[in-house]
Amino acid sequence: MSPQPTAPIGLGAAFFRATLYILLIAALLQGIYYEALYLPARRSFAEQGFTELCQSIVLAASALLLCTPPARRELPTVSLLLLALIVASLIREQDYYLDKHIFDGAWQLLVTLTLLPCLSFVLWRRQRFVNEFEAYSNSFSFGLFASGFLVTYVFSRLYGRSEMWMAILEDHYQRTFKEAAEEITELLGYSLILIAIIELVLLARRWQQARSTP
Repeated sequence: MSPQPTAPIGLGAAFFRATLYILLIAALLQGIYYEALYLPARRSFAEQGFTELCQSIVLAASALLLCTPPARRELPTVSLLLLALIVASLIREQDYYLDKHIFDGAWQLLVTLTLLPCLSFVLWRRQRFVNEFEAYSNSFSFGLFASGFLVTYVFSRLYGRSEMWMAILEDHYQRTFKEAAEEITELLGYSLILIAIIELVLLARRWQQARSTP
């Protein structure tokens, strides 16, 4: 049985969740500010910095939420595809450590081993995936996920181009500006994805409740 849409989110619940999401974004940016203020050695936004650590934590939290019962039961193929993408991104964020402590190119191999089985399963259950996607694509969660995906994988890459920052800053160019622009924007995108996954789980719970109501 494919998921069915339910009544829209109540105004009170929407306001409460929006407040929490605003506080989350504000806390992350405040952490970045304190990193630049009190940890000058981390200002290059390197792998050991606060921003990179937060990216990994946000991705790990998103992956764990996709493994919860509501997501797995109501949207098994959609959740699996999203999980594969998020885990692949999490592996990619550890490229420095994987290349250094395992072997050069280790993260590419792990990403491939993560994506191929999941994509194969989704293709095998493609009709189930289409049914789930038709229900999910009309949700608030999907809009947030699409926004996070575009910010992370498109905008941050283009926004963080060295050529653009060289043109903007001219003789004052420093690589730190480019790294900060790209990494902070990437963290914003991952945060939007996390919020989208939270909304997906809540949506799945509403579907479960709707089915259990006579």
